[in-house]
Amino acid sequence: MADLEPVPEDWERALAVVAHPDDLEYGASGAIARWTAQGKHVAYVLATRGEAGIDTLPPDRAGPLRVREQVAAAAVVGVDHVEFLDHADGVVEPGLPLRRDIAAAIRRHRPDVVITGNHHDTFPGGFLNMADHRVVGQAVIDAVRDAANRWVFRDLDLEPWNGVRFVAVSGSPRAGHAVDITDTFALGVASLREHRAYLAALSGEMAEPEPFLRREAERAGLRSGGGLATTFEVLVM
Repeated sequence: MADLEPVPEDWERALAVVAHPDDLEYGASGAIARWTAQGKHVAYVLATRGEAGIDTLPPDRAGPLRVREQVAAAAVVGVDHVEFLDHADGVVEPGLPLRRDIAAAIRRHRPDVVITGNHHDTFPGGFLNMADHRVVGQAVIDAVRDAANRWVFRDLDLEPWNGVRFVAVSGSPRAGHAVDITDTFALGVASLREHRAYLAALSGEMAEPEPFLRREAERAGLRSGGGLATTFEVLVM
């Protein structure tokens, strides 16, 4: 019996805000491909350029490369707007500057839905999460409320936005919702494969996009009524 509810899809605009290039491609991009195919508009905002993510490349070379790979990955799933906030990869600091930058993006894009990554200490299965993911995920949740309050970050000179219906958290150990990605799974895999340099430097199961994503999608599908799926924790605002 299915224990995951469908993510609501009666909305038009989404903003995805995560820490690094590749964060969305490890699960959420299959759902994003489904949504853009429905005619929804999705934009990406990355807190960093991922410059500390490739051990074999110094940051000044890795950063521009990973930006190009992220733009290409987004295009595969129908996303043509990708922004980078230029916080330092690996050492993203929690606090008002980060919240301010994300609140500004929310006010500019005026989304119905905000997508982000796992802000909890662990991933499903108990694997430890990393600091950048936790910090950015929590800042996104806080910034949704910041963006709605006209008396917070008044220096932005942007009208407040209180139209976010919910935040969809990808990769959460507390997921209660899912999106059927049976028809867009291949696009999700293709989007992750665009991170060629990043994947080439990895080892282990996460370096192989198709089997890794398929295993996770099959697990989620078993909990959501069959097929392939990806999971989200839905926080209603």
